[in-house]
Amino acid sequence: MGTPSAVHECNCRACWAGEQPAREDHRQLNLLLSRLNEQQRRWLAAREAMLLGHGGFQRLAEITGLHPETIRRGRDELQAELQGRPTDRIRLPGGGRPRAEKKIQLCSPT
Repeated sequence: MGTPSAVHECNCRACWAGEQPAREDHRQLNLLLSRLNEQQRRWLAAREAMLLGHGGFQRLAEITGLHPETIRRGRDELQAELQGRPTDRIRLPGGGRPRAEKKIQLCSPT
């Protein structure tokens, strides 16, 4: 497995004010998120935001550094019971760059 990404530092008011329980909770959440892949981060942040209720998406965006729309997308995927999400890969098939072999075939003269 690759090197874990850096742990995001929370930018919420409670952490800036030095409120210890909130600061430690946010640090642990960001540590956990740093070890997850992109879809798992989205789902966990969405779950936490839904638990907070009104304003939860913006609050979690502040804490985690994820965009609120990313967290909302995670909510939508959770509400759809993760249907259509691959279990053996992170991204849906078909995205990204073409394979090198395919690219070479397209570029070679006939």
